[in-house]
Amino acid sequence: MADLENMAFLKLRPVSDTRLTEQVTPLLCPGEKIVQQYQGIRDGVLFTDRRIIAVNTQGFTGRKKAFVAMPYSRIQAYSIESAGVIDFDSEVRIWLAGLGMATFELVAGADIFALARLIGSGVPT
Repeated sequence: MADLENMAFLKLRPVSDTRLTEQVTPLLCPGEKIVQQYQGIRDGVLFTDRRIIAVNTQGFTGRKKAFVAMPYSRIQAYSIESAGVIDFDSEVRIWLAGLGMATFELVAGADIFALARLIGSGVPT
């Protein structure tokens, strides 16, 4: 199992069609759709209609990639923190059953409330 306790994705900005999509497309299940995607300097996160897929680029050349799939059904809790006057970044934290916590720091301009609705709609009640 992946240990997400120290997994943090920083300075993510909303993006549309990117090479991140190309990297993750082979992992998508039949009928699974990408809803939102965010790109950092090297890393990225995609939110589909079924799960969150984090891409961690590793190594000097960036050819090595680690993919972590986090199904919405494993989310036990999540929190959002909106941007402030001095702190322009917003933050999403997700606690996953048996896996730990993942942190996503989004730059100013990201619709954190739309992301919260997406996560909330995927979490079973």
